Amino acid sequence: MNPRSFISLDTPRLTLRRFQNSDLASFMAYRNDLEVARYQSWESITHAEATKFISQQSRTRPGIPGKWFQFAAELKADGELAGDCALLVIKTTPRVGEIGYTFARAYQHNGLAAEATRAVIDFAFGPLELNRVIATTDCRNAPSVALMERLGMKLAGHFIHNAWFKGEWCDEYQYAVLREDWPRHCVS
Repeated sequence: MNPRSFISLDTPRLTLRRFQNSDLASFMAYRNDLEVARYQSWESITHAEATKFISQQSRTRPGIPGKWFQFAAELKADGELAGDCALLVIKTTPRVGEIGYTFARAYQHNGLAAEATRAVIDFAFGPLELNRVIATTDCRNAPSVALMERLGMKLAGHFIHNAWFKGEWCDEYQYAVLREDWPRHCVS
């Protein structure tokens, strides 16, 4: 797959695609859920911000160094937006990517985030030909830590008081996986 002609990524239960206008209500619902936002850099999103975000994301493509691309995670079973998975190719080191993920509360703890993230890492190591993928999380975010470990990512750093986050200093873990360590059957 040529990243310039990206349409979607398919997993057993999800289609990872560009955001579209019909995602607005679902996207706003989980982005405005304080529990979902607990370990995210944002607290909420306005209608105008969400509309702008969807418009921008619908016109971009994954793999542009320095620009986050959010893959909308749509359930194949019913077409509902379950969440999103993000990929950033680091501008200063373009063979390195960073991932992130956000899923609505109703779609957490059932393997969907792992399924989506695995597909995005496959894409990063396959068509984008990245060498390393990282992810950073607040040390208190046990479900995110468990997800990274389930994916086979290794703890690459423990940063003490690394970020001023929602009114307090937080410690962060950085996880990483190298292309050579990613299961060969996963790489496109």
